[in-house]
Amino acid sequence: MHLNRALQVTAAASSLLLVSGCGLFSDSTASTAGFNPPNIKMQSELGPAEGQVNLIAWAGYVEDGSNDPKVDWVTPFEKETGCQVKAKVAASSDEMVKLMKTGAYDAVSASGDASLRLIAGGEVAPVNTDLIPNYEDVFFGLKKQSWNSVNGKMYGVPHGRGANLLMYNTKEVSPAPLSWSAVFDDASKYKGHVTAYDSPIYIADAALYLRETRPGLHIQNPYALDQQQFDAAVDLLKAQRANVGEYWSDYLKEISAFKSGDTVIGTTWQVIANLAESEGAKVKAVLPQEGATGWSDTWMLSAKAKHPNCAYKWMNWIISPKVNAEVAEYFGEAPSNIKSCDETSDPAFCDTFHATDENYWKDVAFWTTPIEQCLDGRTDVKCVPYAKWVQAWTEIKG
Repeated sequence: MHLNRALQVTAAASSLLLVSGCGLFSDSTASTAGFNPPNIKMQSELGPAEGQVNLIAWAGYVEDGSNDPKVDWVTPFEKETGCQVKAKVAASSDEMVKLMKTGAYDAVSASGDASLRLIAGGEVAPVNTDLIPNYEDVFFGLKKQSWNSVNGKMYGVPHGRGANLLMYNTKEVSPAPLSWSAVFDDASKYKGHVTAYDSPIYIADAALYLRETRPGLHIQNPYALDQQQFDAAVDLLKAQRANVGEYWSDYLKEISAFKSGDTVIGTTWQVIANLAESEGAKVKAVLPQEGATGWSDTWMLSAKAKHPNCAYKWMNWIISPKVNAEVAEYFGEAPSNIKSCDETSDPAFCDTFHATDENYWKDVAFWTTPIEQCLDGRTDVKCVPYAKWVQAWTEIKG
């Protein structure tokens, strides 16, 4: 259903009133207690543009028309700022961290499973949001969070967000699943046809499920696991392994597996569910009753940036209302700028991706890099750091 422009404006105005009453404009209170990154000076003012900016990004984040002539937000940026964009597409968070360590790049679109690693390693600098005018319109649910800030300092600008949902074949899976138990405790019903996201951060999905089903473990934050809690999550995933047909990281392969019937249930993203359904797959995606993990990407500034002024201009550009709407629709995620919902080509887009539904996001635990300092505030134990998650993931997959 398409609304005319007048109705769109009225709906957007009502939406803004609604979300402002639901906490989207109340300040965040994330804590990274005990985490003290290197003291890197924050830029105080913008200087002349250097004429170039070197970026590391996820595929679909820095489009210049070469993949699709209709999809280009780089060329207008270059014309407006004089900053020529050179972009490197990374296939994983680990690759992003490795590339940032070279010092050859000015900024990166880091997910939460990379951001604290970059901050702790001194690879990125705190960002002066006063130099980024469009930051004011970013949803407060994305500001000063545990994956993009430390001690109240922002280490980048939020790009967008999405949830890791449960997708199932509506013909093969009955009754419709309401719980992650369908891929954990009850996964044997679909032996060989279960899929899961191929990353160490998936351990948090198991921890989130255990938080609700084994209260005796006292899990508060699925990214803050002491050894006992971590071992329980790993054991659950080792048990699940016998029922997994394939771990996915390439969304096209997941769509293909659901279309062919090789996979009938597992984790997904909203954009994958939409594409799979549009290609004829009989699927549905749900946010289970336990909640879900999710991802929020942040454009972060290299501490060694050779073109910091152009990087600042890029960060402001990529979260501007129209551009952020274009990226969100192309990639398939909720935009980070509240004004972007007025700019989407599909007037229902922000509803589909729950962009303004803060109650929806309260049930999503966004990827955050696990560190020894427990992110849930505990000081009497050490939590298992990400390096151990990587090691355990190798063991889980065999």
